Amino acid sequence: MMCSSQCAKSLLALALAAAGFAAHAADKVTVQLKWVPQAQFAGYYMAAAKGFYKDAGLDVTIKPGGPDIAPTQVIAGKQADIVVDWMPSALAAREAGVPLVNVAQVFNQSGLMLTCKKASGVASPKDFKGKTLGVWYGGNEYPFLNWMGKLGLKTDSDIKILKQGFNVDPLLQNQAACISTMIYNEYWQVVDAGVKEKDLVTFFYEKEGVATLEDGLYVLEGNLKDPAFVAKMGKFLKATLKGWDAAVKDPEGAAKAVVAADTSGSASVKVQKRQMENVAKLITNAGTKKIGYLEPAAYERTVKVLLAGGSDPVIKKDPGKAAYSHAIYEAAQK
Repeated sequence: MMCSSQCAKSLLALALAAAGFAAHAADKVTVQLKWVPQAQFAGYYMAAAKGFYKDAGLDVTIKPGGPDIAPTQVIAGKQADIVVDWMPSALAAREAGVPLVNVAQVFNQSGLMLTCKKASGVASPKDFKGKTLGVWYGGNEYPFLNWMGKLGLKTDSDIKILKQGFNVDPLLQNQAACISTMIYNEYWQVVDAGVKEKDLVTFFYEKEGVATLEDGLYVLEGNLKDPAFVAKMGKFLKATLKGWDAAVKDPEGAAKAVVAADTSGSASVKVQKRQMENVAKLITNAGTKKIGYLEPAAYERTVKVLLAGGSDPVIKKDPGKAAYSHAIYEAAQK
């Protein structure tokens, strides 16, 4: 059938419209979180809720984590473009053959701590000897093992390690003198369970000089060779950091964004607001150009801690400068 001039014009208009739509189709990005929806990840949820990703021309899928989800495995299986992980886990995965690269460091302070009951007789680290201490494994144990090495305590005789689940039961049930907690989460679970803060003593890894870098963003090394990927992830990082700045300024708004994203219905605004207020303490450069920037000296300190694990270090060799890149951070400054 012949197409009239009017018909041809209509088809041309449709073709141009389709081309225009294709040019403006949002770039898809999938980010895998380290844990379930909570204020630890408020910046991502805030960026989505406030439309920062949409404004950047991005269609972002935020995948929550959980006890059976390892971000390193998700990205190795090409099920995410970028993941949130702690540096010990990421560098261990890199040494095992998953070429992860840190492209941004959101938390520049550690929230990891040992929380002890004063009644157990622990007032300072020298009191750990002879005690049972709860420790998270799965890559989270290495700062602890390094700390015990620094204190000269043998983990097979001087102390007893209780492999702790992601709960605070061992302290509440007096199975351990001290347990692993995060300042923004499990510490408050202990308090909410009825233990008074005055009856607790806490030891921050940051203050003890044995902290490693926690929530950072990681991509696969090969993708950094693609300028289009770097540009897209630069837009993602810029919007994400804007989300983090907004979350730090407005803890209640951040809490609401997290609760709205929690399909399980277990998160509450009150608890998430408190968590956000404590998470904010770990992002001391929020509201500045330095937010998200990985300081090379902080990276090197973490590597030293991970290499110092005695007979069972998390990594056996220094990965050097290849394990981090500022390319996406620099793209985010444009």
